[in-house]
Parts: sequence; C-alpha cells; structure tokens
Amino acid sequence: MRQKITIFAVTDQDSPFQPVGFYCTFNILNMKSHKRSFQKNVLNHCYQRTADGGVIFYSNLDYLVWFTVVCTVARKRKVRILAMCPMPDHTHFSIEAASFAELSAFMRDYSSLFALEHNKLCHRKGPLFDTPFGSAPKFTDKKVRTTLIYVWNNPPERKLARKAEEYRWTFLAYAVSDHPYSRKLVIRDSRWPVQKAVKEVKAQFKAGRHLPYAMLKRLYEPLTLEEKQQLTDYIIATYNVIDYKAALSYFGRYEELLLAVHSTTGSEYDIKETFVGKTDKDYSAMVQILMRERHPHDIHDILALSREEKYELFLLLRRHSYATSEQIAKFLHLTVEWN
Repeated sequence: MRQKITIFAVTDQDSPFQPVGFYCTFNILNMKSHKRSFQKNVLNHCYQRTADGGVIFYSNLDYLVWFTVVCTVARKRKVRILAMCPMPDHTHFSIEAASFAELSAFMRDYSSLFALEHNKLCHRKGPLFDTPFGSAPKFTDKKVRTTLIYVWNNPPERKLARKAEEYRWTFLAYAVSDHPYSRKLVIRDSRWPVQKAVKEVKAQFKAGRHLPYAMLKRLYEPLTLEEKQQLTDYIIATYNVIDYKAALSYFGRYEELLLAVHSTTGSEYDIKETFVGKTDKDYSAMVQILMRERHPHDIHDILALSREEKYELFLLLRRHSYATSEQIAKFLHLTVEWN
C-alpha cells in the first residue's frame, strides 16, 4: 500500500509568505508492491489521479480533448472500454486488455498525450497524472456489474447530476442515442460554421488524430449555445469507442441497466478513493466566480499565476464560494509536499 500525504499551506493576504493554516489530505491507493493480479480479457477497474492531487477538468473542452485522446489511443492499442468517467480531479475506466503490458501501454500513451495537450494550454511542465495508475481485476460477473455501476454513479454521488445518464461525461446516454443532449444535427440545414466544424472533426477522426485545444476553441468560437451542444454530441458520437453491447450483456436491456444503476451505488473495495468536500459542483462554481470577478481570457490562465497571486484567489474564493479550503487549494493547485 502506498500513502501520499499532501499539506496545503494557506497564507494571509497581507503577509503572503506567512502561513495561517494547513490543510492535510491522505491519498491512499490500495496497490501492492508485488506484481498485480491480471488475467487476459478480464475487466479491470483503472483509476488515476493527478500528480499533485489537483483538478484536471475545468471546462467542456478539457473533457472533449481527454475523450478524443482516450478513444484515439484505445483504437491503436486495441483495448476494450466498457465504461469510463472523468471526474474533476481523477478518472475511472472499466477496461479489458489482452495483457497487462497492453493495458499499461494504453494508460501510459493516453495520459502522456493528454498531458502534452493540457500542459501546453496551462503553461506547465512535467507529468500530469500520478503513477503508477491504480487497477483491480474483476473475475466474476457480479463484481463486474458492481464496478460498472460504481463508475457510472460517481457523478450522482458527488452531486454533479441526479442520475448517471443525465451527466454527459458518464457517456451512458450515448448507448441509445447519438445526440442525447441536443437537437438532432442535420448538417445540410446547419449554418456554415457548423458544417465547417463537422468537416474538420470528421477529417481528424479519419486520420486517427485526437482534437487539440486550439482546434476546438476555433471551431466552437462562432457557434451558438445550441450549436455547441450539437457539435459536442457529434464529436462524442464520432470518436466513441465504448463497447455498450459488452456492458449491456451484464444487465440485459438498457432499461434494466438503468434500473440497476438507480437502485444501488455499486462498490469498489480494491481501490480506495478519498473524497474532498460534499460536492464536486463547487469546482464549476469556482470557475464561474473567477470568470465573473477576474475576467481571465481562459480559466486555465489561473494555473500560470504565481503562488502569491494564487493565494489572493484562494482568499477570494474562500469568501465567495461554499468550497472547503482543501477544495480551493486543489482547484488552484496550491500544494506543498513533505516526504
């Protein structure tokens, strides 16, 4: 078992170098030091946090870049994904692979590629995700079902949605629709910016390339809110690699799957998660507060601020949000570590 202790130091605005309090978290991954258990084509629950325990996803573009990277690499590595769910500060996969080497290669390649994209946007260097990733094989159908339910129910448990299928980034609703969160896109009837965006997305996909931040920003900029929703659904439906047929085989029909998801939260005893605060809605609320109060060109610009500037934002968010001090520190990537 590996234990990581992170201590957040909070300073006073008048004396930014004098700490006025410390907030500690314990990030524990139940991973043995010996070789992990693995069996060919058995479902694995894979779990990954950021290297510093901070937030990964600040906007829809973060989720879209991550999703297209994951799907592009999954196709190349020939792994089978039954479910996945990115959360603000960590990610979950339910995944099958022919070997542990192939599973590790997928996790390595996708996380490295997304880190390159994310670091470029956020003006940072170094690894983004903690290593090694957590994984636990599920050898019985019952354990597979409870793990799938657990992954899908992460957003409802953290109060991001009432039901799993209502949250876009569980990708669950795409099992039965290619446009679950928007009006059906009829390309020939759409405005030219939409047609142009669809054409570029299709070309990237056919070339086996993910969608980078710069391209997505350019494609979304001239669109209306409704058109943005349509393009998001189109991108997810186009790149999606989730094997819904395999996932449904453990439940029966889609309606039976939803009944199982709604009636239990699922369980995960092999990988121990730690949760901060009562709800992950606080992270999106902090984005709105900073956009309103400080007007950054891009919310990711806050990650390039100096430590002293981040402490000023910490105090602002402590006054104007319901987030805990630890959540604010995670949001701003304000961490000080002692080993």
